[in-house]
Amino acid sequence: MGTGVGIAGFSGYSGAEAVGILKRHPHFQPVLLEHRADTEAGAKLLRKSTMRRAPATPESVAAEGLKAVLLATAPEVSMDLAPKFLAAGAIVIDLSGAFRLQTPERYKQWYKADHAAPELFGEAAYGLPEYNRDEIGKARLISNPGCYPTAANLALRPLLEAGIIDRKSGVVCDAKSGVSGAGRKLSLPTSFCEVTENFSAYSILKHRHVPEVLLTSGLEEAEFSFTAQLIPVERGILETIYFRATKPLTGAEIMEIYQKQYATEPFIRLYEPGSVPDLHAVAHTNFCDIGVIADPATRRCVIVSAIDNLGKGAAGQAIQNLNLALDYEETAGLL
Repeated sequence: MGTGVGIAGFSGYSGAEAVGILKRHPHFQPVLLEHRADTEAGAKLLRKSTMRRAPATPESVAAEGLKAVLLATAPEVSMDLAPKFLAAGAIVIDLSGAFRLQTPERYKQWYKADHAAPELFGEAAYGLPEYNRDEIGKARLISNPGCYPTAANLALRPLLEAGIIDRKSGVVCDAKSGVSGAGRKLSLPTSFCEVTENFSAYSILKHRHVPEVLLTSGLEEAEFSFTAQLIPVERGILETIYFRATKPLTGAEIMEIYQKQYATEPFIRLYEPGSVPDLHAVAHTNFCDIGVIADPATRRCVIVSAIDNLGKGAAGQAIQNLNLALDYEETAGLL
């Protein structure tokens, strides 16, 4: 019998992905915590499952002896459930944007709503292991990063810390995502006839993931142009990031910066200079793949960063954080 881990929101794409990883995990035993959305039509995804089920209540968390709970729920649901599950003694890993932005003021600015649990911002660790591993290992509440910011920050932060990006020239991030990134909730823009054989941009200059990139990378909003685009594939994120270097640099020189930063990171894969990743390379994995192409003569540089939005962009990274929080090997269940 493994360590009990609850999943609320298990009928959504990220929640179901988390269940799949936990089922094959060597140390964890998943328990499906039924919230309102999980008892409706979407739950048919797992209706035939023989896994343990319980109501999504603090009493159930305590009675089941759950060491941790994953919240694959909307921000407003996470704000309601997180304090209750923390009080029941469980570590909470939230996959929504409820606790990512560090202050209730910033949350209101980008989510256009008041925050229902502002007292938790002070203890929410931002769950990007490559930069926050120690804090994640000590935290009761872990805020799993968004998919777009994960790909962007893993690509940008080493170069910004090395001082090779000409910030006055700006950074452009052209980000493309598969449809599962929008969740399972029915909507016209993500319906089959709207998405198939189509390609569209959305939330231009107001995407909720922008402040996450700024907070982790250190860029200012005026220095960063981000556009999210929906492509007719099931899963995956590919970001093409453009900037001008502060001096002439080859792709090999830029890749050396990544190699020094990520030499011991199990889920970062670096490509030979001149080669870049695609979505097939990262689908159904917890990897972030990074490639570089640079032109020293013009100082133009292009970074391509690819992840699976349901893997490293959501459930995979949540399990990586869960491993750290419960002191198991970081790669358990993910390789």
